[in-house]
Amino acid sequence: MSGRLRVATVWLDGCSGCHMSFLDMDELLLELAPRLELAYSPLVDRKEFPDRVDLALLEGAVSTPEDEAKARLVRAHSRLVVALGDCACQGNVPALRNRLDNEQLLDLVYRQQADGPAAAPPDRNVPPLLTHSLPLHRVIAVDLFLPGCPPPPAAIVRALTAVLDGETLSELPTLKFG
Repeated sequence: MSGRLRVATVWLDGCSGCHMSFLDMDELLLELAPRLELAYSPLVDRKEFPDRVDLALLEGAVSTPEDEAKARLVRAHSRLVVALGDCACQGNVPALRNRLDNEQLLDLVYRQQADGPAAAPPDRNVPPLLTHSLPLHRVIAVDLFLPGCPPPPAAIVRALTAVLDGETLSELPTLKFG
């Protein structure tokens, strides 16, 4: 590989714990920094997803049309995509809502379990929801699954160094589906 590895991290429907695990790489981030360019991330102030990303790490499930569009955009502009954490790999906590339809979910949250007086679900500031919260591989092709809630920093380091060293991701430990 010539030049620095262009890396993106993306946050879909998750808690940001996977990004905290990314930051928990501590001094290893400094060691890898000369070989990496953080091209897009909630950790930097770039608004548009760039072209030609080498490795995209996506955290979270796909729960809204916005998540779905973002995942498809990332796939279209990235050579390799990693499902980062249990929400991206399996749906995890966001998928707990899948036993309810969206109307039942909003009723439960805003009427049945409201701390104050029950109210109608707001018609603003609540994004439209997909009928189900989905793991990433149900929406786009994924090259590597790094499970964990959150995934251990060592697993993230292993994936980054594998790509930097020209290894194929298919030889790394991962989840298998299908």
